[in-house]
Amino acid sequence: MRKISSQAIRECVSRLVLEANVRLRGDVRRAISAAAARETSARGRRILQELLENAKVARHDNLALCQDTGLPVVFVEIGPDVDVSGVNVTGAVQEGVARGYREGFFRDSIVADPLRRGKPGFGPCIVHTSFVRSKGLKVTLLPKGFGCENKTQLKMMPPTADAKDIEDFIVEAVKDTGPDACPPYIVGVGIGGSSDYACQLAKEALLRPIDKRSRAPHVARMEKELIQRLNRLGIGPMGLGGKTTVLGVNILLYPTHIAGLPVCVNISCHVLRSASEIL
Repeated sequence: MRKISSQAIRECVSRLVLEANVRLRGDVRRAISAAAARETSARGRRILQELLENAKVARHDNLALCQDTGLPVVFVEIGPDVDVSGVNVTGAVQEGVARGYREGFFRDSIVADPLRRGKPGFGPCIVHTSFVRSKGLKVTLLPKGFGCENKTQLKMMPPTADAKDIEDFIVEAVKDTGPDACPPYIVGVGIGGSSDYACQLAKEALLRPIDKRSRAPHVARMEKELIQRLNRLGIGPMGLGGKTTVLGVNILLYPTHIAGLPVCVNISCHVLRSASEIL
């Protein structure tokens, strides 16, 4: 069994902070490029091309892709072959986030007391820890901007709801968001579990490459149908019209109680940022 130190975790998280905030994910960049090629609105096409240029400049000059560098959400997956006994994993993650945000000169966005507010700082961030079968210790960082996070919707649907009912709710959630969260969007959906877990699933769904559909055929069909329906809304790039309202829809399922059907929609702006590393 291999020992993982606090220092290794801190340094890993710090690297991920810099990577996620400066370098646009490849799948997202490819999706924007493909959307620009098929967009029929001249204004929408120009905006998509400008988004690609923004990502290029950010990568070249080591600048933040967006001024809202978000509230970092960190997923730590601990495999059976690593030893973290005696290590304060959450503490090491928090320290790594603070270090990365200082080194990147990223905006302080977190207020310690949500009621009294006060001067913002680098943290604390949100940490989800799980024990998995795969080897190593995997760290994934998702800096979630709040222009889009504020558009999250949760609905406790009746167990009799069918696929169309769920799709209608998701479409309405995006329609309600309108231009407010910097489209084109990537939509994460969590279905099942409890109310809190459906929300976590929706955020985890954003980590899956948007050019890969669900392995479950019925879920993949729902994802494809939603992409078509959402792009027919006409919101378009930056809300100025066009056929590109979303770049992708990712859905995750989890078993739930016979008496309920939680569904959560977590929207990301076009700057969907995440980065992973395995120690």
